[in-house]
Amino acid sequence: MIRVPFHLADPALEPIATKVLAGERLSRDDGLALYASHDLLGIGQMADHVRRRINGDRVHFMVNRHINPTNICENRCKFCAFSRSKGQDGAYEMTLEEIVRAAEECVPQGAHEVHIVGGLHPDWPFEFYVEMVRRLRQALPEHVIIQAFTAVEIEHYAKISGLSTLEVLRTLKEAGLQALPGGGAEIFSERARRLAWDKKTSADDWLRIHGEAHALGIKTNCTMLYGHIETLEERVDHLIRLREQQDASGGFLAFIPLAFHPLNTELSDLPPTTGYDDLKTLAIARLMLDNIPHIKAFWIMLGLKVAQLSVAFGVDDLDGTVVEERITHMAGAATPEALSKDELLALIRETGHTPVERDTLYNVVRVYEEA
Repeated sequence: MIRVPFHLADPALEPIATKVLAGERLSRDDGLALYASHDLLGIGQMADHVRRRINGDRVHFMVNRHINPTNICENRCKFCAFSRSKGQDGAYEMTLEEIVRAAEECVPQGAHEVHIVGGLHPDWPFEFYVEMVRRLRQALPEHVIIQAFTAVEIEHYAKISGLSTLEVLRTLKEAGLQALPGGGAEIFSERARRLAWDKKTSADDWLRIHGEAHALGIKTNCTMLYGHIETLEERVDHLIRLREQQDASGGFLAFIPLAFHPLNTELSDLPPTTGYDDLKTLAIARLMLDNIPHIKAFWIMLGLKVAQLSVAFGVDDLDGTVVEERITHMAGAATPEALSKDELLALIRETGHTPVERDTLYNVVRVYEEA
């Protein structure tokens, strides 16, 4: 047996550590054992070892802008505090001109991405979204990448247009779409889906749509919403299904675990996630997802301190400047709605890692040396 260099307080982790050192794929039982263990620091050491093997000492970030064109949505999922029905107090919708103007505002700040997700509006036709992408592509410099529309939105566009999801993706790509965000996956559990988001895209369809995007050369991210009604077994199964999809189509760039925020949702009686669970979930993701290059800590959901600490638990990306995030803040997030580049650089430098500014596709914009 390979001598394990990690300081493990839980002997049950030693066989897993041996696999990690040998670069072997972890099994479902390994994933469950990791969640069953209370040796958070031991799990973190293993995840940090894998992170360094894949990404060295670099921690990525980006300058980007989030735009949520509307919160009017047909689905009204129980876990969502963002969505509204048409005419309801707090409902809003942006015009194409407002969307383009918001995107253009980020260019002087050095943005390399416009990130767009929103509700499933009952009246907007598919042509509205095609025109949105087309106008954005015409208005923005070439280096600003348009990452837009979750698989849930892509499925909605197929329904309202009569096209297949593949045809929808092809049309949007021709208009200028370059990448898909990873939202809408939630947990790949039909049990949880029936209870909390029964109208939303099924696991099979979500994975199929991302596979279709990959086949067209559209890179995507992937996510997991955790800390609500899911079981630990369902978390591990979710990670394995993502890993299997990556084996098949190979287009996932980053995995982003999304901590559930219960405030103002129909699941508001649930407690928020803890820093312990957040760090453990990030670390286990790094250990299980051996074929996805990047693990991202979305500071908006985790908070700045947990996100900063996460770089010792397998994370190599702290997302971006964001600007005017609405979805998580409407569910009670107490984090800022934006960070400056200097603030992100300081967060990373304090951990002793090398900050690397990137674009959506992980092309390096600039490597920052020590201050």
